[in-house]
This record gives sequence, structure tokens and C-alpha cells, in this order.
Amino acid sequence: MNDEYVLAGDDAIETPLCGLELLNTPLLNKGTAFTESERDAFRLHGHLPPHIGTLEGQVQRRIVAMRALGTDFDRYVFLRGLQDANETLFYALLTQYIDELNPIVYTPTVGLACQQFSHIYARPRGLFLSYPHRDKIDAILAEHFFDRVQAIVATDGERILGLGDQGAGGMGIPIGKLALYTACAGIHPAATLPIMLDVGTDNAERLADPLYIGWRHERVRGQDYDDFLDAFVSAVQRRWPGALLQFEDFARNNAGRLLERYRDRLLTFNDDIQGTAAVAAGTLLAAINVTGKPLAEQRIVIFGAGSAGCGIAALLRRMMLSQGMSEAEIRTRFFAVDWNGLLVEGDKDLQPFQAPFAQPRAAVAGWRPEGEPIELADVVEHAKATVLIGVSGQPGTFTERVVRAMARSSERPIIFPLSNPTARSEATPEDLLEWSGGRAIVGAGSPFAPVTRDGKTIKIDQTNNSYIFPGVALGALAAEARRISDGMFEAAALTLAGLSPAKADTSATLVPPIRDLRQVARSIAEAVAKKARDEGLSDPLSDDEIVARIDHKMWTPRYRPIRPPQE
Repeated sequence: MNDEYVLAGDDAIETPLCGLELLNTPLLNKGTAFTESERDAFRLHGHLPPHIGTLEGQVQRRIVAMRALGTDFDRYVFLRGLQDANETLFYALLTQYIDELNPIVYTPTVGLACQQFSHIYARPRGLFLSYPHRDKIDAILAEHFFDRVQAIVATDGERILGLGDQGAGGMGIPIGKLALYTACAGIHPAATLPIMLDVGTDNAERLADPLYIGWRHERVRGQDYDDFLDAFVSAVQRRWPGALLQFEDFARNNAGRLLERYRDRLLTFNDDIQGTAAVAAGTLLAAINVTGKPLAEQRIVIFGAGSAGCGIAALLRRMMLSQGMSEAEIRTRFFAVDWNGLLVEGDKDLQPFQAPFAQPRAAVAGWRPEGEPIELADVVEHAKATVLIGVSGQPGTFTERVVRAMARSSERPIIFPLSNPTARSEATPEDLLEWSGGRAIVGAGSPFAPVTRDGKTIKIDQTNNSYIFPGVALGALAAEARRISDGMFEAAALTLAGLSPAKADTSATLVPPIRDLRQVARSIAEAVAKKARDEGLSDPLSDDEIVARIDHKMWTPRYRPIRPPQE
């Protein structure tokens, strides 16, 4: 047990720390909100001004200070500093202003933060497990400080958003993800652990940077890489049996195979594959409700046939199967386009995870001259696409030609440019609406400002994974699930679709507002926990027991009384 503090039965916290030690412990620090008696007990007089503040007053002081800064990157650095100084205040601020701060602590600003991570690094948070220290993993994880850990997000930094290899700078992603675990799902910050698996980097700019904090070495690959990952996973299992491990921003050649290797071994998921799939599927179902055209009749083009794109296709395929469609019918509904064109059976570069979504060669004969790749515009025109989803990281690829072709095929084309950060989006919502004559139903991966057309203001849905992963983690942990299944992500997607404001008003947004993320996470957690129970992946729990467990898990940032240990 972490000996910095214990939780007493009367809602108080007991700690032997005092003075500057206490003020420098982010989970215990209250700043000016320490009471007079606490200041007496912990020798805090003189270290603090005489004013006795409140958490709400501190939140208002911090939001004013943050808004006065010039850029979102400056605001990111400000918030990271606050998180490292006073976690209760940080989460009170983030929870209260989640719609304003979500794009700062996570996408899109976190992308720039990862690029600049070595330049802004100030205090330790989480763990850097570097390849040269691979024999010390168990000892590093053994620290008492991490006794309470229940949820881990780990990355190797090779595919950070659409920005590619950022090496040790990728640590910004696990830190940001877990901030949303707490703000949206209420998972206690002491139970979260961001981990950077530093196996080197092939980013020449990072290696040449004298301020780079990571291991200065080209990326370790092959069997050495696999052995390192296996040593890490095995150490996690020994240290925290039952903990959740989320893989994040691994390159396409590793993401899918690592998920398959470990998904039946411990409680784990890959948000880029499964979380992206669930949010895309849930938002698509909400959009279909607006168009009135069922899923079985959609012709879906996915641009970016990597692990994320094929993950979306796989979840939608699962939903189609559950609706009674045959495999042959489903094959005619998907068109996956990668960097080298449409996936076609027999392609020499076809990966195993892509094979289920490759078109028969005879079905696309004549779409391009023999031997030439079938490009996105060709696919959209010939397939008469009704849905276009982008996870390519290639900006500007949803061109006017592509969008106008969709508008000819569908009265309400559904177009989701999901790539992050904003600079990597396949198109801007403004262009999509312009080229479709205002008829496109748009969801974007990054936040975009509303678009005004014909005197009407159109809000742009942010189809972001933060609608999914906090609730999935909360539900799995509350149910004490042994595994995370595809069925649990399907339940999350269906729940998100069911919460769509457009269900009651087709002119409303497809997904709930960002400010409601905590309520969304709770609803998804209940659905995920029930699915785990129904699939035999947890103990048999009643619905009431599931609700009670979720209630118990959800931490609300507030200051608790602090006192010295009782004799």
C-alpha cells in the first residue's frame, strides 16, 4: 500500500507528510484550501498566504488565468503544470469545463504537445520503460507508489495520431487519455498509470534534438521488440492481476497483431482499432437514423485501410451479420481504400486483417485501366458510395470531385473525416457542406467551428474516441471483467447511437455535446458491464449490482479532510 496516505473510514485522508512534502504531493495538495486546523497540524503556515480558499474559487481563478494565455499550446502547458501541482483542482477544472478543455488536454492540441514534449518536460508522470532497462521492468513496477493502479495506457510512440513516430514524446498521449479516464469516467487518478515503452525512434528530427529526453537509438524491431513487449505484459500481469491495459498509437504492423496476441491473456484493448470502430459505428448509426436508410443498404467506403479503418469495417460487419445479412452480401457493401488504392483480392501487399474487405477482382473490372490502382475518386463514383469514412491521416484527400460524386449517389451523403489532429483531417466540414450543397451529414475527428449556410448555423459533431474509451474502461473495471470482447464494443456503439440527440430531432447533432461526456461514459459503462456479464466474462451480477459498482468506482474531485495518522 502506498504509505503517503490512507483513506480513513470517516471520509478523511490520513498522511504522515507535512510542510512542503505535503504541498508537493499532487494528490493531496489543496493549496489555499487547506483549513486553519490543517495548516496547524501539517506546519503549513508561512508556506501559504493567509487566505482560506475553496475548490470552486480556485477553479475560477485557474480558468481565468488559462483563458488569458495566447495559444492552446500555452494552455496545454499550463494545465499540465496544474495537474502536476494539484490533481484535485486539475480534475475539478477539467470536469467543469470539459467542452472547453477536452481539445486542449487531448486532440488536437496533444499532437503538438507530443512533438514538443522534450522541450516542455518538467516533472515525472507515469513511467518510461526503455529498452536498455528491459531487465529492470519488474523492479520499476514494484514501487509502492503504484500499488493502487487499475488502468494503464501504454504506447511505443511510433504512430502518434496522424503525426507518425514521435519517440518518447508519445508519452503525451497516455497522459491525455488517462486524464479523460478520470474526468469522464471518474476513475481515480491514483488508479491510472501512463507508460511510455521507449524502444527508440526513427524520427531523425527527434534524434538530432539536443533536448530529446528519450533513448537515442533507432527503433528496435523484430524478435527483440516482441520479447520486450512480452516482458512488459508479463510484468503487468504479475504486478496488477486484473488491471486494464490499453494499447495506444502503435504502428499498423504492430497494433493489430499485439491486440490478437494479448486480448485473450488479460484485460486489454486497442483504442485506435476498437475505440475508433465503436465511435464511428455509433455515430454512423445515428446518421442512418437521420437518413432513414438502413445499415444494410449503405455502400461504405473507408479511406485508410490500416488497423483503424479495418477495425471500423469489422465492427460494422459484425452488426450487419447480427441483422441477418450474409457474408456475400456484406462483401458488396464495403470498399476499403489504402495508400495504393482499393483493396482487391490477390493484391501482393494485402495484409491478413485487410483480406475480409478486399473486393473480388471481377467486381471492379473496368473501374480503371488494367494494372492501374483504383483511386478513391474512382471507388466513390463506381460504388455509388453513401458513406465515406477517413482514417488516413492524409489532409485534403476528400476532394470536391469525391464529394460531388457522393452527392449524386445519395440525397444525404454521410462523410466522416476522422483523422487527427485537425491539420490531418481529410477535409474541412465547410468544404464538405459546400460541395454537397449543404446535404452532407458530417462528423469530424477533431473539433471544428460551426458552419453557417443559408442563414443557418450547423454544428459539427466531433466523432472522437473520448465518447467510447472512458466508459468501456469504467464498465470493464466495475464488472471486474476478465477480458474485453468485440461484443462489449458493439454494446458501447449501440449505446452511443441510442444517446444521439438526432434520435428525437433529425436536425440536432449526431452525438451528445462534449459537456455530457461523463453521463455518456456512465451509460456506456453500464452497457459494457452487462455485456461482460452476459458473455460470461465477469461474475454473474444483477443490474443493480452493476449500477452500485459503477457508482462506487466514479470519483468526483473534491477536497477531503486531511489529518495526521491516528495513534
